[in-house]
Amino acid sequence: MDFRLMGFDASVLHALHQMTDISDDTSSDKTSHNAPTRSYVRDAKAMAATPADVKENPNSYVFVIDMPGLKSGDIKVQVEDDNVLVISGERKREEEEKEGAKYLRMERRVGKFMRKFVLPENANTDAVSAVCQDGVLSVTVEKLPPPQPKKPRTIEVKVV
Repeated sequence: MDFRLMGFDASVLHALHQMTDISDDTSSDKTSHNAPTRSYVRDAKAMAATPADVKENPNSYVFVIDMPGLKSGDIKVQVEDDNVLVISGERKREEEEKEGAKYLRMERRVGKFMRKFVLPENANTDAVSAVCQDGVLSVTVEKLPPPQPKKPRTIEVKVV
């Protein structure tokens, strides 16, 4: 099956590199008229930082993404345009600041995450389920039953 990532290609990496070189001053010489929008770059970063496994079973497709520490309210699963599965959400930094305590190292990723998958034609977008267990999100998209083969039709030939 062809599961294409929407909007993620070599141009995204180029765009990310460009955006890190552009200052916030819009009058800067470095600002390009062809530079991608900030929302495009934000979405591209979110997609690049969200790895996923995709499995095809005889009757379904399963998308598996690690979501440690997230609650169901932090995760959003949608179907857009009748064939695009979107998994998104946001991981927020804990705001527990005790007096005198400070972080010595902050390595856990925070911020928005998102993945988009173009579903194959035989995906039943009306039969999508999502379960998050032990920090692992599994989204299952059932397959449509295979179409019934058409029986040959006999056409009567009229003699005139």
